[in-house]
Amino acid sequence: MKSISIKELESKVEQGANVLDVREIHEFNEGHIPNAQNLPLSNLENTASTLNKNDEYYVVCAMGGRSQRASEYLDHLGYNVITVKGGMTTWKGDIE
Repeated sequence: MKSISIKELESKVEQGANVLDVREIHEFNEGHIPNAQNLPLSNLENTASTLNKNDEYYVVCAMGGRSQRASEYLDHLGYNVITVKGGMTTWKGDIE
């Protein structure tokens, strides 16, 4: 499975990458990458079908553990996902 660092994600975000934030809603609301989509890992079984299998998604969480699990699950379902190592705790870019 593909992965990138949180630092590498910064340039991808500037290019309009699809960021999928799998943290819980309250964590997402405390600050997230601009234009990120929130699909909490705890409810991913019910919400994964809202994603487009033709798109590429960069999966992020707080520190990297949940994004790894979410990426494995989505990859198994046939989605094009890239795990972001490090997570929001190391994000240096803008947040909403």
